[in-house]
Amino acid sequence: MLKLSTGLRNYMLDSGSLKAAMAGGEIRIYSGPVPATADAALSGNTLLVTIKNGGAGINYDTTAAGGVLAKAPGETWSGTNAATGTATFFRHVLSSDDGTLSTSQKRIQGTLGTGGTDGVLTSVALVSGAPQAVDFYTTALPSG
Repeated sequence: MLKLSTGLRNYMLDSGSLKAAMAGGEIRIYSGPVPATADAALSGNTLLVTIKNGGAGINYDTTAAGGVLAKAPGETWSGTNAATGTATFFRHVLSSDDGTLSTSQKRIQGTLGTGGTDGVLTSVALVSGAPQAVDFYTTALPSG
């Protein structure tokens, strides 16, 4: 189950949408132990790749459908692996996020695997220098 940070939940409750909160962000894929919450600091993790839209930030589609917001269809989300390792989780963050303990940063955190996880990769064994694409990405809010 995706974990939303306190900063993101407060933003959505107080003043804005998920789409606005994460506009221009990036997805960072890590190896190592998965933090207990999206507020928690990274600890013993290696940043394997940062996913962007070319050199720019990533964005959601213009409208949600059925309680699901998908990646903007005209964007190409990709990055080049900066390290070799086993991808265990991702954080969708703003570029200014420093990965420390925070209840104000806007973050979406999820597990990664080849199935049965929040995010699915063809292979979780990432190799430094290789390209990494994210072709499909959605965020859903639970129904009643």
